[in-house]
Amino acid sequence: MRLIVIGTEYAGKTTLIDALMEWGDSIGIHHHLDDHFSIPDRQFLSPDDQKAMLAMPPVIKERFQRFQIYYHIHVLQNHADCLLGGFHIEEAIYGPRYYYPKNPWPPYQRTIEAELPDDTILLLLTAKPDVIRRRMQESPHPDQVVPAGDVEAVAAEFDREWRQSWIKHKLAIDTSDLTPAQLLTELQRRIVPFLDTRDLVRRQLLA
Repeated sequence: MRLIVIGTEYAGKTTLIDALMEWGDSIGIHHHLDDHFSIPDRQFLSPDDQKAMLAMPPVIKERFQRFQIYYHIHVLQNHADCLLGGFHIEEAIYGPRYYYPKNPWPPYQRTIEAELPDDTILLLLTAKPDVIRRRMQESPHPDQVVPAGDVEAVAAEFDREWRQSWIKHKLAIDTSDLTPAQLLTELQRRIVPFLDTRDLVRRQLLA
């Protein structure tokens, strides 16, 4: 399964991806995971590295992000079991808003999608604005990207990008009233129509 999980900060992307990784490992499916498309990258960088990334000039941030987005096209092509958090759509939204608002480069998210494997699935996670803001207060992220006042606008951008995406296999889940375990169960139930033959066979064998 090749899955790209998108949604505004605090919608539940990392929570779901971590649960999918743990579930997959428990049954012998080892996904390739990349969940490091926000600035600063918290998946691989030390605290000092993160500070250095935040301090980079906007033009360098844009160049770095563009390079890693294009690199991960090949990651998706080369790994049949792959989970990407945010990826190109998060970059298309957060980049112009927060990282380099004067970026001269034209948008390229649809170009990216033309090169992705046909079985790629795009999942949009949403949550009610008051739920997002409550999560911000209860479990604040270090170096939070999205200010509380931007929640509605950013969520609308994610919805628009999801609808305009060229990826054929798309679904959306509202996480407002779901626990992490319930979210995983809901995804496993609703993703079945989008799975390819290999995934469906494995699902039957591992049931």
